Amino acid sequence: QVQLVESGGGLVQAGGSLRLSCAASGRTFSSYAMGWFRQAPGKEREFVAAVSWNGGRTYSTDSGRFTISRDNANTVYLQMHSLKPEDTAVYYCAAALNRIGVPKGLNEYDYWGQGTQVTVSS
Repeated sequence: QVQLVESGGGLVQAGGSLRLSCAASGRTFSSYAMGWFRQAPGKEREFVAAVSWNGGRTYSTDSGRFTISRDNANTVYLQMHSLKPEDTAVYYCAAALNRIGVPKGLNEYDYWGQGTQVTVSS
């Protein structure tokens, strides 16, 4: 089992920045690729970014504004810049066991956090 706890969400003005954190506990953190997803009201959950199990590869749907990273202390981050009102959503951290590369599909992930709300005001 893996437990994931997100933090760092909040209210920010358009153009601002936030850094989300996801603390993992349980099984060996380094065994998992990690990802961030988001879900806006009335919309499906969508992929945002992922990092491979060893941090060697990353992928972001908006690499100019969203950067994913991980450290050796069981934490993965999502740094967000130039935020827009359309970025408003609940952001979820997820872990994918034994996945090569940077998984992008919801069904590739085995564990999910509870989410953290990000609200961007115009």
